[in-house]
Amino acid sequence: MKEKLHFNSKTIHGGQSPEKAYGAVMPPIYQTSTYAQSTPGGHKGFEYSRTHNPTRQALERSLASIEAGTFGFAFGSGLAAMDAVLKLLKPGDEVISTDDLYGGSYRLFTKIFEDFGIRFHFVNMSSMVHIDAAINENTRLIWVETPTNPMMNVIDIKAVATLCKSKNILLAVDNTFASPYLQQPLVLGADIVMHSATKYLAGHSDVILGSLVTNDKNLAEKLGFIQNASGAVPGPMDSFLTLRGIKTLHVRMQRHCENAAQIALYLKQHPKIEKVYWPGFEEHPNHQIAKSQMTDFGGMLSFVTKGANYDSAIRIVENLKLFTLAESLGGVESLAGHPASMTHASIPKEIREQSGVVDALIRLSIGIEDVRDLISDLDQAIG
Repeated sequence: MKEKLHFNSKTIHGGQSPEKAYGAVMPPIYQTSTYAQSTPGGHKGFEYSRTHNPTRQALERSLASIEAGTFGFAFGSGLAAMDAVLKLLKPGDEVISTDDLYGGSYRLFTKIFEDFGIRFHFVNMSSMVHIDAAINENTRLIWVETPTNPMMNVIDIKAVATLCKSKNILLAVDNTFASPYLQQPLVLGADIVMHSATKYLAGHSDVILGSLVTNDKNLAEKLGFIQNASGAVPGPMDSFLTLRGIKTLHVRMQRHCENAAQIALYLKQHPKIEKVYWPGFEEHPNHQIAKSQMTDFGGMLSFVTKGANYDSAIRIVENLKLFTLAESLGGVESLAGHPASMTHASIPKEIREQSGVVDALIRLSIGIEDVRDLISDLDQAIG
């Protein structure tokens, strides 16, 4: 019954049931490393908390439910989740991803896995032509991030999935920016969906956690083995906090989207703003794709001021008072960032700028405060 619920109900009830011992509505925090056995191998489904933990298991069931998946896996961070996916590959395999990828993902690809003989190609994924042209006989994985960080480019998940299936290539989608409230990649044909659950899923800037969800039993067995063998799992407290955050995901995302739409329009009309990157604008290159695969346009946007340079961008973010200058995104509070020196500093300058991540670019994670206060803060900081 519960898995037939609508999304807003799944965030609260999906994969969940009252705890059996005492009927606790929220799963208890099982702060234990090991479990008593009546005889060697005789246990109640739990032996060691790296392998399984009841609190983490409750979170993983919830993650699978809200992403319309069957198998969910929680990791110590989003990058740990990515690491597990890349461990499905072997030397000589090749990966295609977007040319405006999150800096941490780019670093993991190029500084860690390239040394193990895996080759990466970064292309403009806004056009299927570029993706198709990059595929060769060694391509084993296409890694999609949409909307992209921080340029807000939109990639057609369904079209990429169709291409991947025709060539027996795995498709993994980083759904962090959209969240499953706005977009469900597995429904659109992806094999694996990944989240930095630190962001919108947990939603309160108080936990680091990552996740993977799939419907493929064979993939699930491999990912479960990697999760246990590599051991990059979250603790029970982090699992509990993330599960608690998911229960308000739908109401938070509604306000994130409402506020971001008003701020995007405010910035677009501001005489000192040169360009605003937000997929809700009709002139956005893939606006129609965003409309078709997302239920709204999210709480993230980026912008550049007229005649802006590094110094002017730094001045603006330092002058903000309600927005917090900080890494990360997706929390209830609004955050501002300077990608070139923060989230994307690990990408060489010439490569960053080719995709639009210039020194003058500012990224905003719009929180759930009163939008009038947020606009007032931007107004005084831009000057």
